[in-house]
Amino acid sequence: MGCCSARCMLILLCCLQLVTALERQVFDFLGYQWAPIMINFFHIIMVILGLFGTIQYRSCYVVMYLLWTMLWVGWNVFVSCLYLDLGGLSKDSDVLSLGVSSHRSWWKDNGPGCESDGLPSTGWQNQQNPELTTVLSCWLEYQYIEILHCIVQLLISLLGFIYACYIVSTSSDEEDSFNFIGEFHHPSKPSQLLF
Repeated sequence: MGCCSARCMLILLCCLQLVTALERQVFDFLGYQWAPIMINFFHIIMVILGLFGTIQYRSCYVVMYLLWTMLWVGWNVFVSCLYLDLGGLSKDSDVLSLGVSSHRSWWKDNGPGCESDGLPSTGWQNQQNPELTTVLSCWLEYQYIEILHCIVQLLISLLGFIYACYIVSTSSDEEDSFNFIGEFHHPSKPSQLLF
């Protein structure tokens, strides 16, 4: 087996997906965005199962990874449309926080080069509402950072999808019939039993 086989590439892509999904999960936790937190959690589990299936030659896990990848691509397209305000979606809605809190993307106030204007008086500084802080300028606006996250996830996922399709199409049923217990023979006649 060569160093750059499809299996090795899929293992590399799954590891890269895990790193980028964990990074995305951290920033979604910082922004209290509950829908992406749950979806990212399922994504991490499915990528680990796909990685396991690739390493152990288990095509059923790779197929499960393929099915999840299609949903993951759809989720990332949805999030991109949400942040671009396409299709009647709005980045100011509470869809990603599931309406539980008024928090937005962590990048909205903490993006690269963001300068925030403090609250107008000291009496307002004890308030917990993040909407009271005004961000004056950012080097890159938060919605574009979120869209860049989606684009990276889409590219890695589509490459993983291609390699996983190739692995499933070239795998045989014999690879998926591994028995952890070992070969166990059932005697067909009682005379074959050893006493």
